[in-house]
Amino acid sequence: MKIVLENNEYELEKDEKEGFDLEELKSKYTDYFYDFDYIIGDWAYGKLRLKGFYGLNNKKANNINNIRDIDKYIKNNCAYNCKYFIIKKVYKK
Repeated sequence: MKIVLENNEYELEKDEKEGFDLEELKSKYTDYFYDFDYIIGDWAYGKLRLKGFYGLNNKKANNINNIRDIDKYIKNNCAYNCKYFIIKKVYKK
């Protein structure tokens, strides 16, 4: 699924328990997320939370925002068994 947010194109990489909601994502998305290669959106108490992650080869990646640690982030920082989604930025060649 192609997603366009403020001239940035993404594709839906994972939609766990139908957690993806385009209208909620649009309402939370800001220029803060422009730089990230991935965005995870997770639901807790009926609210969508967003967090940005960098790809494996991105020089800005560190221990708290590297996509290789996404499973650890979900386990340790998201509500147990929550709905969530992951979108990946599409870079134009």
